[in-house]
Amino acid sequence: MMYPLVQNLAADKIPVAVTCRVLGFSKQAFYKWQANPVSQRDWDDAHLINAAIDIHHDDPEFGYRSSPPNSPTRACGPPRPYQTESTEGWGVPQR
Repeated sequence: MMYPLVQNLAADKIPVAVTCRVLGFSKQAFYKWQANPVSQRDWDDAHLINAAIDIHHDDPEFGYRSSPPNSPTRACGPPRPYQTESTEGWGVPQR
């Protein structure tokens, strides 16, 4: 993501408008991100990843597949753990 770069350059007295124009996005998008840098989806994914790591740590042989019914990974439905794992670089078990 380029927004932290814009923030760092702005601290070095480079105008936000110039940086955004060069990088190809609007100032409004940068200021919207600056107001709330972590989206709700990212926040939820972080909690889900932590829950999956905890479950895997407790039983590394089976991981989230053998998680209890009240586990946070069960609440999100079948595809979500795969999506989260693949975005974190854990890799999805091959069959």
